[in-house]
Amino acid sequence: MEGIVSLFARIFPGFRFTFFLLLLLVCFFASIVYGTKPISYPTIYSSFVAFNNDSEDHVIIQAVRLPRALIALAVGACLGVSGAIMQALTRNPLASPELLGMNHGAALGVVSSLLFFPASSTLNHIWFAFLGAGLAACLVYIFSTIGKNGMTPVKLTLAGASLTTLLVSITQALLILSERSFDEMRFWLAGSVSGRSIELFLDILPFMLFGLIIALFIAKKIEVLVFGEEIATGLGQRTAWVKVTAMFAVVLLAGSAVSIAGPISFIGLAVPHLARSLAGANFRWIFIYSAVLGATLLLLADTAARFVIYPQDLPVGIMTAILGAPFFIYIVRKKDWKL
Repeated sequence: MEGIVSLFARIFPGFRFTFFLLLLLVCFFASIVYGTKPISYPTIYSSFVAFNNDSEDHVIIQAVRLPRALIALAVGACLGVSGAIMQALTRNPLASPELLGMNHGAALGVVSSLLFFPASSTLNHIWFAFLGAGLAACLVYIFSTIGKNGMTPVKLTLAGASLTTLLVSITQALLILSERSFDEMRFWLAGSVSGRSIELFLDILPFMLFGLIIALFIAKKIEVLVFGEEIATGLGQRTAWVKVTAMFAVVLLAGSAVSIAGPISFIGLAVPHLARSLAGANFRWIFIYSAVLGATLLLLADTAARFVIYPQDLPVGIMTAILGAPFFIYIVRKKDWKL
């Protein structure tokens, strides 16, 4: 009997992961099927096997809903994994790309690129997003280590919140300079995966995949680092290299996600908590679960956002912010914070 129980315990995590993977596929399918215009299942099927450019429904599926679903999947995965890395590195349950200013740093980079270099290629806008995210991360780290006791969760969170406010203000000021740009980017700044082409997604996809691969590659090293720098150093780990590599992965993930979808909240904060409850202390599985759950949640939120103010679309960033506010309050109340 004991052997059967232990065997089931070893097999069950595989079943559990399969369940969430199937849930992700269901949400992906739902994102393609459901929208402001009803489209029958046979029409959806025929749009893939016998695409007709003269069919409005086929064009909607292939040019609008499929890219939107793919972008939501990729962006959700990137935000989930980047949040998990940041929470592990800082040992702060509130750490996430949006709360520590990286998302809005990337957003400022994209806005600056579009305003000052409007004729430049999409790739240049992506580089500006990476630059903005990287600078934001450096500034938050510097501000949170000033003063006695070094970096603490509260100081890190306050530094991130202060920098986020500053970055949002600068972004808004830049957009006011160009009324046309403000109208064009208003929906993007709220966080949205709609209206993006598959070509833009394919341009950004390599950066996303590279960031995810780096995260999986250093997962075991982060697992050791979580126990403390002294223990990690004692085991022969180059902690500075691990931190720099991990932050490079976060910049890639957050920067690429923001460059295509704008700043989206909640996913990077909440998903790592859910992933840890499923994967325990194994960071490779934490990152995998974070990717799957992040993609699932963003697909769900985006599908639901299509019907909140039907027949208009609500930006998914607003939807995730509504979900994220109560969770943020719950985490703050749950922890015993010290300055």
